[in-house]
Amino acid sequence: MDLSQQYCYFFDDDQFRETDRPGFRRRVITGERLQLCFWRIAGGTSGSFLHNHDEHEQLGIIVRGKLDFRINEDREAQDRVVIGENQAYLAPAGVWHGDSVFVGDDEFNECWILDVFAPPRDDLREG
Repeated sequence: MDLSQQYCYFFDDDQFRETDRPGFRRRVITGERLQLCFWRIAGGTSGSFLHNHDEHEQLGIIVRGKLDFRINEDREAQDRVVIGENQAYLAPAGVWHGDSVFVGDDEFNECWILDVFAPPRDDLREG
């Protein structure tokens, strides 16, 4: 069976890669015009700095746990929002987001986030 043109991806713990940030694992699937980054982040982990993307939209969906973070057009705004399972956020290009704390779920003590980027980010492509 030739899997060089595989179009289907399934949950497989072995496919998640450690990152240079402690507590962060990810799996990235990149298409021509969009990209999915599936994050598994240990509960209690911080280390997500406040940032924005000049050229990318980001849509995030919380699958497990909670995300406590800042998101605003104003970089100096200190308001925080907590979103939980089955909730989503949209960070259009230029909107500041991050300064996050990841709250783990009861089963894995992880926060699972599906982030979709359009267009794909080169720094997240996995070789």
